[in-house]
Amino acid sequence: MSTSRQPLYQVQVVLSDCLAQNASRIFDALCAHFVSDRCTGEELHQSQAEPDRPTVWSGTFELPDDPADEVSGEGSGAPSGSGSGRAHPGPLSGSVSLDAQGSPKAVHRLKEVLEETFLVTEVGTIAGDQEVQLQLRLEGARAAEGAR
Repeated sequence: MSTSRQPLYQVQVVLSDCLAQNASRIFDALCAHFVSDRCTGEELHQSQAEPDRPTVWSGTFELPDDPADEVSGEGSGAPSGSGSGRAHPGPLSGSVSLDAQGSPKAVHRLKEVLEETFLVTEVGTIAGDQEVQLQLRLEGARAAEGAR
């Protein structure tokens, strides 16, 4: 039996057209599943000096080749003792533009995780030789299973 770790694929996520609060909610949802340079609960701040200037939020997420190898809670950037690691960030206060770039399989898995929490619309895809860039629009929150 091999205990070697599955390969990880990095996906670069860039958020725009959003408030710091919405960026935090999206990063919290992703950090519940994947290792990242962003920590769950990290407080993001909008520039007060130039409030009319556009702000872009970015993070890098490591996705395993197999979703069964995803981290939850410890090691994911989530606070230790956070249970299953499933974030319940609440609804977004407005729509958010998200660009994800990485291997096709990893970008697709990242989109699936976002669809578990938010309403996701695919805006566009740019396919390269070994990478894909996916443009998404995120809104609101998914209805809870029991509320359907």
